[in-house]
Amino acid sequence: MLELLGLDAGTAAVYELVLADRTWGEAELASRLALPAAAVRASLARLTELRLLHRSPLDDELRPSDPAVGLRELFGHHKRELERRQEAVARCEADMAAALATYSDLYAGQTRRVARQFLGVASVQSRIRELSAEAGSECLTFNPGGAQSRASLEASRELDRDTLGRGVRMRTVYLDSVRNDAVTREYAEWLTGLGGEVRTVPTLPVRMLLFDRKTVIVPADPDNTRKGAVELSEPGVVAGFAGLFDRVWESATPLGASPDRDDQGLTRQERELLKLLGRGLTDEAAGRQLGLSLRTVRRMMAELMKRLGAGSRFEAGLRAAQREWI
Repeated sequence: MLELLGLDAGTAAVYELVLADRTWGEAELASRLALPAAAVRASLARLTELRLLHRSPLDDELRPSDPAVGLRELFGHHKRELERRQEAVARCEADMAAALATYSDLYAGQTRRVARQFLGVASVQSRIRELSAEAGSECLTFNPGGAQSRASLEASRELDRDTLGRGVRMRTVYLDSVRNDAVTREYAEWLTGLGGEVRTVPTLPVRMLLFDRKTVIVPADPDNTRKGAVELSEPGVVAGFAGLFDRVWESATPLGASPDRDDQGLTRQERELLKLLGRGLTDEAAGRQLGLSLRTVRRMMAELMKRLGAGSRFEAGLRAAQREWI
């Protein structure tokens, strides 16, 4: 028990002998316990420090204090020390919890996955439905690829109607080429009638769906839709896509307005076609960027060559540069 109160075995043994015979001095105690005199002397000093022994005012000899008093005082001292340590442990636990929360967030920031990939059309569409249902303020969409299939558009009607019905703002950017497709134009006009906003541009950088400026869905590989889609929610990445949408939206033409020709008589689609071909893209590749068929691209290029008075593609490029068309 005395060891629990901070007394080592030797000191506890000295104390017990002093209690048994208070007349024993250092020599007798050392002999009885088979301890060096120095060890006995240190034990007596420790017992005096703990007020379990005291010097008698009559003969200046060490005498044991009443154990009922001395041991209770010693126990009270240790109890208070234990309570202090328990409080310190509690504070340490609270500090540790706060530190773990902070450092775990920092560690997770270095190791967490910032993207989720969805394979297959069904899984991508399922995730889009979930995000649309959770959207609270806006859904922003880039729809490249030109004319949309009737089946795809019909499948979107219920979801778009529900989303707009909750007061979510929907803004969609299509390619200018959809203005010549009756099915896509009909759907876009229907969406506008429900409160959606639709604009068009000659080309779009990527297919994209952005929800509440918190989550974005983009193709895993823009050139291979079979690889599915990627969901991104890292704030810095999402902010970049949101900024891209805002810039494109500002320059886009509302669906109800006809794209204007510039001061040189070119539509934005014609000027973009010249830029794409000037960069070395084939007619097919330029058509994919603009959402146009190969036949339409060749027809447009023939009309531009005629306006330029050019007999070849090379000559058309030179004359377009001279007139600052590109």
